[in-house]
Amino acid sequence: MGFKMGIVGLPNVGKSTLFNALTRTAAAQAANFPFCTIEPNVGEVGVPDDRLDKLAAIARSKQIIPTRMTFVDIAGLVKGASKGEGLGNQFLANIREVDAIAHVLRCFEDGDVTHVEGRVDPVADADTIETELMLADLESIEKRRANLVRKLKGNDKEAQQQDRLLAAAQAMLEDGKPARLVEVDAEDARAWKLLQLLTTKPVLYVCNVGEAEAADGNKHSAKVAAMAAEQGNAHVIISAQIEEEISQLEEDEAAMFLEEMGLAEAGLDRLIKAGYELLHLETYFTVGPKEARAWTIRTGTAAPQAAGVIHGDFEKGFIRAETIAYDDFVACNGEQGAKEAGKMRAEGKGYVVKDGDVLHFLFNT
Repeated sequence: MGFKMGIVGLPNVGKSTLFNALTRTAAAQAANFPFCTIEPNVGEVGVPDDRLDKLAAIARSKQIIPTRMTFVDIAGLVKGASKGEGLGNQFLANIREVDAIAHVLRCFEDGDVTHVEGRVDPVADADTIETELMLADLESIEKRRANLVRKLKGNDKEAQQQDRLLAAAQAMLEDGKPARLVEVDAEDARAWKLLQLLTTKPVLYVCNVGEAEAADGNKHSAKVAAMAAEQGNAHVIISAQIEEEISQLEEDEAAMFLEEMGLAEAGLDRLIKAGYELLHLETYFTVGPKEARAWTIRTGTAAPQAAGVIHGDFEKGFIRAETIAYDDFVACNGEQGAKEAGKMRAEGKGYVVKDGDVLHFLFNT
């Protein structure tokens, strides 16, 4: 299971530059990080994870297959998108299909690049997009609740649950807050997700700064950081200009360039990792001579469901999971050493998989 992140932003904020850099970087790293263009505006990239390379080296795996993340370069947004301005309808339709939103904000000063509002104010830009999403949600909720009236008169339990959740979202939105702030009980979680409200999507703010500010940010990105912290959202600082340059370099040249810029890793790698954390995802591994592979699961996933990510039959016929913690696999120099050291465990259906577990599933066919 990978996940899908939509890249959104106002015109001239660096959104397309960032997406193009991402797709070129992924293509250049095809040996380790598979990339494919599903549509002209969709790119699939591997999630960077040094642990996978280490496991593959120990097991002498012939192939390395990282877990994947899909980026969608969503049509540009303008004020009034909720009413169909610009490519508003396309924007709103595409954003419903993603798991999270990467909101690119202009945090750089450049007189040669015009801003639609004639100023650089990333917090105001964020408010513009959030407002459009909230207005779109309100309109959607009003229509849906009107369509539920007949079922509600017939005491339809599913309709009652849906209307109750829509009412809670409507109240939050009318208070000027996104629907993601509604507290949802566990028994309502599935129905809530099926509502597909735009403002329930978690948000990652991407501060696009100038080249000289890539390491530490600037006054604009500091304001975004404060806003993100207040909202409980995440943020990363990236220079789309640097990412574009890196995407055209060989791997060793890119590493040297990053070092010169005082950066520990490429901004795109930070973006991918931040998105991964935003959705509370984690990784387990399957390792052997044929391949070393990473698999994505949500935090708190039990062993049978983790097995089901590989194949549905693994979940249905689950018997047990032979489990080695990542650190133990490395310290014992592989599976055999871990077995001999008593570090391999047999875990049953109730086991909650931990990030970094190296697993081998036994199942009935």
